[in-house]
Amino acid sequence: MITVTEKAKDRITELRNQEGHSENHNVRVSVKGGGCSGLMYDLDFDDQINEGDDVFEDKGVKIIVDKRSLLYLLGTTLEFSDGLNGKGFQFINPNANRTCGCGESFSI
Repeated sequence: MITVTEKAKDRITELRNQEGHSENHNVRVSVKGGGCSGLMYDLDFDDQINEGDDVFEDKGVKIIVDKRSLLYLLGTTLEFSDGLNGKGFQFINPNANRTCGCGESFSI
């Protein structure tokens, strides 16, 4: 399961409205190769659920994850920070052994 903090939920709702997406557009979270630590997180809005996708819902936010990415993301919390040290979505991933300074890449 992937959980969403209140701040992340609020920011997702705000971005969906700003970008003109309907409520049928859910958040797709995936893991791709790259970044300074070897693996990168990818977030996007998606109105399609593909065969083999898992769908989680937390605080009214539906999150779509493909099977391959799910192995890396189980137990992850999606957070949003707008503090002095940076602004953006952050992944609190208990599976990651190492994360980069920007928080967008990790290794297992």
